[in-house]
Amino acid sequence: MPRYHYATVIVALQKLREEGYITDYNLQEEALVKNPKDYKINKIYRYEGDTDPDEEAFVFGIQSKSGEKGVFVMGASANSHGEAEKFLLDMAIKKPR
Repeated sequence: MPRYHYATVIVALQKLREEGYITDYNLQEEALVKNPKDYKINKIYRYEGDTDPDEEAFVFGIQSKSGEKGVFVMGASANSHGEAEKFLLDMAIKKPR
């Protein structure tokens, strides 16, 4: 799966938006968890904070079966993982593209 590196999470989000990733899947977490087969991860970006490990984050470029593209952003700390985050990490590991 391609990984992209940008200076910050904001730059990654801007670049993805330019590529048509406009839906905020953080607001649709329940749909991701309930219908995982309806989505695929096209891109993953990992940002590592320069000074604070709590600044680490993942930005996922996701596409739905219907073609809708969007992003999901999550912190990399162990206690920031909800159901959708677990699904995304599992999907990224099991189904590399």
